[in-house]
Amino acid sequence: MTASRTPSRTGSDGPLPVVLAGARGHGRWHVANIRRLQDEGLVRLVGICELTPLSEEEFGGELPEQSADFGGLLESTGARAAVICTPIPTHTGLALAAAERGVHLLLEKPPAPSYAEFRRMADGVAAAGVACQIGFQSLGSHAVPAIRELIAEGAIGRTVGIGGAGAWVRDEDYFRRAPWAGRRRLNGTDVIDGVLTNPLAHAVATGLALGDSTRAEDVTGIETELLRANDIESDDTSCVRVTTARGGPVTVAATLCAERADEPYVLVHGTSGRITFWYKQDRVLLQRADHGPEEFEFGRTDLLENLVAHLTDGTPLLVTPEETGAFMKVVEAIRQAPDPAPLPAGAWHRVPGENRRVVPGIDGLVAAAADTLSLYSELGAPWARPAEHLPKEVSTR
Repeated sequence: MTASRTPSRTGSDGPLPVVLAGARGHGRWHVANIRRLQDEGLVRLVGICELTPLSEEEFGGELPEQSADFGGLLESTGARAAVICTPIPTHTGLALAAAERGVHLLLEKPPAPSYAEFRRMADGVAAAGVACQIGFQSLGSHAVPAIRELIAEGAIGRTVGIGGAGAWVRDEDYFRRAPWAGRRRLNGTDVIDGVLTNPLAHAVATGLALGDSTRAEDVTGIETELLRANDIESDDTSCVRVTTARGGPVTVAATLCAERADEPYVLVHGTSGRITFWYKQDRVLLQRADHGPEEFEFGRTDLLENLVAHLTDGTPLLVTPEETGAFMKVVEAIRQAPDPAPLPAGAWHRVPGENRRVVPGIDGLVAAAADTLSLYSELGAPWARPAEHLPKEVSTR
């Protein structure tokens, strides 16, 4: 299925009726965004799917129809689109429930906890002929095509690799926010809620996008180093290096145990310069030989707004499932890797007065990994272990 062929189901008689699945946690951001687009006359929130209904006080106003039965809610409200912001293991089932009813989708990242579940979702959505947008908001930044154009023009010479860095701070309560938080599996079902696959997944997806390596077949190899300072099952301090068919590696290092929170960024290395993209700020720094540094700020297209435009006038979708295939190969490599190694007690400490764990020196290591395209073990981190490689038997189907 190509984006331009998706049949319009919006009708021509008013705003697009939308159901939101998951209105708490990150779902609150979607509530605010839907309200913004509702004020502009583009959408209408007709239903909320939550296991425990929201109160009017919690919602901040008069509530639309609510139900824990997602499929039933889609049918009773006549929704034409759904935003799915629910626990990772539920994504595929809910996406297919919407697709079976001809309902178009904005599906939060990561789209699935395994490559097999991703393929089941993507193939089912394509067979149903509905539009599906994956919620990598950074890929709606106008900086992404601008950077690609700079690369194509040879502004920094030949691209030799792409680095990504994410140094974030999360307290221990973050890993207790939901039963699935910080888990690799729950009740025998894959979750894969690690630093690279969920909170800092944008760094991985954006690095792959700037390297024009977004599809599953673009990935030829993956190395992972997965570690944890917190008492969790999943990883909170990790790095990955993706080898692509285009040749240059994409190396991303991330932590939730930083000494100080910093803006995550992606760094494009060229033979005669570099481009730094702070993707949450839509800010770009171009540094090249024989030129002074140049800084740019860009706008951003909201992904739900883009989905509405797609259904209304055929505007191409910005983040289709197939364009997240390479990211899902990274998720699969992390899923198949051995469970993250706990950092030795001397490698982390608690911050006085704060309920969080810090890995001393990790901020510099994250930046060095992006700068040199190296893994933690190659940078001499005493607690790092040699990289795990993507098993050869992992298929792109």
